[in-house]
Amino acid sequence: MQCSPPTRRLRIAQVAPLYERVPPRLYGGTERVVSYLTEALVRLGHDVTLFASADSITSARLVPQSSGALRFDPWCEDALAHHVRMLGQVYRRAAEFDLIHCHTDYLGLPLASLVSTPTVLTLHGRLDVADLAPLYAQHPETPLVSISDAQRAPTRRGDYLLFLGRISPEKGPETAIRVAKRAGVPLRIAAKIDPVDRHYFAEHVRPLLDPPLIEFVGEVDERRKRDLLGGARALLFPIDWPEPFGLVMIEALASGTPVIARPRGSVPEILEHGVTGLVAEDDDALVDAVKQVGDLDRAACRAAYERRFTDSAMAARYAAVYAAIRAERARAAGRTSSPLGVGRSMPYERPLVHR
Repeated sequence: MQCSPPTRRLRIAQVAPLYERVPPRLYGGTERVVSYLTEALVRLGHDVTLFASADSITSARLVPQSSGALRFDPWCEDALAHHVRMLGQVYRRAAEFDLIHCHTDYLGLPLASLVSTPTVLTLHGRLDVADLAPLYAQHPETPLVSISDAQRAPTRRGDYLLFLGRISPEKGPETAIRVAKRAGVPLRIAAKIDPVDRHYFAEHVRPLLDPPLIEFVGEVDERRKRDLLGGARALLFPIDWPEPFGLVMIEALASGTPVIARPRGSVPEILEHGVTGLVAEDDDALVDAVKQVGDLDRAACRAAYERRFTDSAMAARYAAVYAAIRAERARAAGRTSSPLGVGRSMPYERPLVHR
């Protein structure tokens, strides 16, 4: 098979499990995939180093980590020790590579954040294990690759809706509670209560709280907010006022979480209906949206955030505004110059800055 040469030759470390050789003699799906990938990358012209058992067969540079496949080694009593030793060697040599690709599940996660060389982690096992989600959530800097849509299905949708922000009538907490109850989906309310809204909360919101379906979490810090957003099925944003922007919506998109909102103020500008969220008017439509929101692609939510709402994107747009203001000021000064060449300051059209 002939492959086109790469646009840039990368130094790649492929880190395989040591239970089987690469490729395996008999059974060994993960090691077989690692072999296919390694050989294809070599054909593409990349400089590939394979960390694997010594009996592995590869056209890449092999760095042996055990005398043979551990599954067939009668002297191996603790396979985990071999893997930890291998990962220590890989990350001590991290500067030699442009990228480290680990196939050893979560074992390398704590090391990946300690080096500047990026790590990509392919997850070859099940993800419907409750213990795994908090672990992966603590390492958001490490890109994860799943091997199928079905494998990552348990990570796509949380088991609750989230209301996040401030308790006040215009934010719609009562609507959020009604919708969650009718949809039969738990709702977590993570919101602050300003002094001016304490009476409203006591009289109108607190009587509707119905643990465990409706849980009032209170005001949360940034880390807790990120965890709540990342684990939610959707952010409920049933505002009933002309929202100027709604920062919480893009915080949800940054977490890959779609938004269900009323079409007030900036909502139709920020959300793409059917892609990054669902925009609905009354309670019936909002309940239907809760039932449909699981069909939205969370990766598309994150992609929209990266394309439109990062600090870099905002800074680039502001930089363009700055340049336009300076250019207009220079033109205005030129138009109003006196015969002696002394420019007079004149008013000019003020631009409306849109974040």
